[in-house]
Amino acid sequence: MERSTPNLPSRDFAATVAFYAALGFGVDYRDTGWMILSRGPLIFEFFVHPRLVASKSWFSACIRVDDLDSLYAAFQRAGLSANPRDIPRLTPPKTLPGVPRMFALIDRDGSLIRCLENPR
Repeated sequence: MERSTPNLPSRDFAATVAFYAALGFGVDYRDTGWMILSRGPLIFEFFVHPRLVASKSWFSACIRVDDLDSLYAAFQRAGLSANPRDIPRLTPPKTLPGVPRMFALIDRDGSLIRCLENPR
């Protein structure tokens, strides 16, 4: 199986684990400088970046899923804000011209996770 695992920053591994656990992710690996979290086939790897300013982060990743609505519903259970100024936040699904239907998650460290629906 081929796969890609995006590498994202974390100011604090314990806080990152708590945030992603609320989204259904579990810890696959963790040491003092590297961490891997997964939720089924969705895998993110994290590196320590204690001086990161979340509001200035430019880190991002895209994930593509067959059932966007189920993933969104699962992420909604974490109780994240939809306010476009908040970090973290979860935007509702939308369709834009020329782009697969999608929603966005901004994690506690300001990383943008674009969640896109696979073509049917």
